[in-house]
Amino acid sequence: MARTRSARSEERRADILRAALEVIAERGYRGSSLGAVAERVGLTQQGLLHYFPTKEALLLAVLEERDQWDTGGRRATPGGWRLELLASLVEYNAMRPGIVGTFSALLGESVTEEHPARPFFTRRYAQVRQEMAGVLRAEFGDLLPGGLTPERAAPLLAAVMDGLQFQWLLDPDAVDMAGAFRDFMTLLYGPEGPGGPEGPGGPDGS
Repeated sequence: MARTRSARSEERRADILRAALEVIAERGYRGSSLGAVAERVGLTQQGLLHYFPTKEALLLAVLEERDQWDTGGRRATPGGWRLELLASLVEYNAMRPGIVGTFSALLGESVTEEHPARPFFTRRYAQVRQEMAGVLRAEFGDLLPGGLTPERAAPLLAAVMDGLQFQWLLDPDAVDMAGAFRDFMTLLYGPEGPGGPEGPGGPDGS
């Protein structure tokens, strides 16, 4: 009986997260209220609070779920990420401004000491830096063409990905997020590598 209740609770929680993603996609970060999500899954707002006590708790759970979907198990696989896969992820993010806006808004707010999202983003960036170092080491070995180690270049790679999101959200017509990331790949590889004139960042865009 206890297992059945637990399974039903997990199913309801998954339904809420899916509904929250839908509401975020439709209304953006500011327009995503607990009431709108509760209505989508047939709960009262008080009933929703049983699963997620605050809007921040719900949005953080959505971001954690998004990370699981985006990585597709690659975090558990050594060398699972590649630069080309990261470029594809940037392209995918350009098709979902609502979730990108939610991530960016919470990230900006999380820099304050007591914000509930701060531990999530602190853990996430520690993990992302480690993953990006692995991506760069798999691609270039122990030194990038410019002479940096993967560990020193990893924070720069993460900063470019998330910094482009902010610029794109502010002015999507002026910032081609996917194209700019491929331009950055060209800088990583140098003009003679895969990101050079004939590669991912080259004139033919292939």
